[in-house]
Amino acid sequence: MGWLDTLLGRSKPVQPNLDALFALPSAAVTLQAATGLVPTGLGSVCFRAAEGGAFATLERDVHDLLGDRVDKSSDSYGYTWLLVRRSPDDVSDLVTELHAVNSSMEGAGFGPSLLCSLVSFADANGRRLAVVYLYKRGTFYPFAPLSGQHRDNALELQARGALEGELPLEQDLGRWFPVWSAPGL
Repeated sequence: MGWLDTLLGRSKPVQPNLDALFALPSAAVTLQAATGLVPTGLGSVCFRAAEGGAFATLERDVHDLLGDRVDKSSDSYGYTWLLVRRSPDDVSDLVTELHAVNSSMEGAGFGPSLLCSLVSFADANGRRLAVVYLYKRGTFYPFAPLSGQHRDNALELQARGALEGELPLEQDLGRWFPVWSAPGL
């Protein structure tokens, strides 16, 4: 970044760090201790699908890699979701597979199409929470949906407090986007 950029208030865009996903298994233990929420074994990757043979080949390769543990769906905004299923006890394996999907897309030149990845949590009282990784920001945030497209803000803030120091959290609460139609949540 040059002096002119500094003078004009420009900043470098944050680079994604997919390896930050590997901090999720230990963060899951901290989250469970603080909130009682346990992993569900479900995680998703959201992206804007592209046309063409290269992207179709990539999707086929991902499906071949994950087999029947992955389901594909689309939401009302035109984004594609890949839902990955693992045992709730295998958060590390789930994160590894989410990382593999993201890395495959990034490596094939489709990194700009990636939106987010998430890992789902729930408790016996029916509370749900996703820890969402924003690809373009390289940060995480908690999302706790309630019925009727409402959010459990108290749970989100409690989760933020528990995850602080464990994960690079998104500081701008305006970027804590709701992912209402996320599969597995």
